Amino acid sequence: MVNEVCLRTLDLERPWLMEQYQSRGGYEVLKQVLTEKRAPEDIIEEVKKSGLRGRGGAGFPTGLKWSFISRNAPGQKYVVCNSDEGEPGTFKDRDILRYNPHQLIEGMILAGYAIGATRGYNYIRGEFWEPYERFEQALQEAREAGFLGENLLGSGFDFELHTHLGGGAYICGEETALLESIEGKKGQPRYKPPFPAHFGLYGRPTIINNTESLASIPMILEKGGEWFADIGVKNSGGSKLFSISGNINNPGVFEIPMGTPFSELLEMAGGMKDGRKIKAVIPGGSSAPVIPGEQMMDLNMDYDSIAGAGSMLGSGAVIVLDDTNCMVKTLERMSYFYHEESCGQCTPCREGTGWLYRVVHRIETGQGRQEDLDLLDDVADKISGKTICALGDAAALPVQGMLRHYRDEFQYHIDHKRCMVGAG
Repeated sequence: MVNEVCLRTLDLERPWLMEQYQSRGGYEVLKQVLTEKRAPEDIIEEVKKSGLRGRGGAGFPTGLKWSFISRNAPGQKYVVCNSDEGEPGTFKDRDILRYNPHQLIEGMILAGYAIGATRGYNYIRGEFWEPYERFEQALQEAREAGFLGENLLGSGFDFELHTHLGGGAYICGEETALLESIEGKKGQPRYKPPFPAHFGLYGRPTIINNTESLASIPMILEKGGEWFADIGVKNSGGSKLFSISGNINNPGVFEIPMGTPFSELLEMAGGMKDGRKIKAVIPGGSSAPVIPGEQMMDLNMDYDSIAGAGSMLGSGAVIVLDDTNCMVKTLERMSYFYHEESCGQCTPCREGTGWLYRVVHRIETGQGRQEDLDLLDDVADKISGKTICALGDAAALPVQGMLRHYRDEFQYHIDHKRCMVGAG
């Protein structure tokens, strides 16, 4: 089963158009829910049955998150889609916006119906100009067809959906920083609690889900939660979009069942470029700890399998490295990214990411000191779990993973002032 949930229209010509989406049954679930006045609680229960977990990185059960919002709470509620896809190596949500925007719109409307929200926002990464225009076009089509606005299809249910284009800050991928940005404030994470389900956008109850998570909802409600769960494996229901890149022949986005062996995904991506040996894999975006290539070849693409290897599935961004890659240089690039993208609100992250980058840069440029590896361990440990949001952990985990598996390369750099790769 490939491309049967979020990318089911991919084989059509101009799949982003409403008529093409409707040719595959698009908006039929929404029509059924509204005309039959299906109980919102039943929708949430179906999503729980599906085993759908957040596809943005955290992997929190989607149905459970929805159940945290009280439908009886007075006043406005919001549905927010996080399309601020800024994790290095991740480019799956972009394809949903470009090629299947109407399924995301239908999913957001259904989510609003389930929690009693009448307003939604899709926060799109600032660099995504083409996806932004595609989504805006889809919104206009949906409004003209009566799927957005007041009294949808005569049901008495109102729902309006807006787009918010980000400013290019990675930190706004964190859900509360995203809310601050929509409100016109500096994009910095909030202290939690209170959580968005109780105090979210403009202080109102809010659910925030990833693009892929919300785009999965129409198919879950059309075919049933058990159908979706059975696609995957235990604790990892459904299919998943994987962005695979690196030293491979056919980088791209592949929608496959959860639990698919990594070796099969690699084969779908054309295998290793120039037939070289696989050295390492970063399985869930740059914040996921690296896994040695030989070990990765025996793993499956699901939450438990990757976690058992000491890493995480994250956003499903798979970066494949061959034996020509220097792990010190690789870590230097990642550490620079997190140093640059720290919002500076928390001292451990603001100062610690700078320390990590400068020390790794020192090693990479042949100026490493014997105490530097212990220093990296110490700084990473002092960042982990000590910040308001997870960016601090995202900066520390790659360092800890690299030193756990490739410490000898770092030591070689320090001892010989040059790279082990190609040293002969």
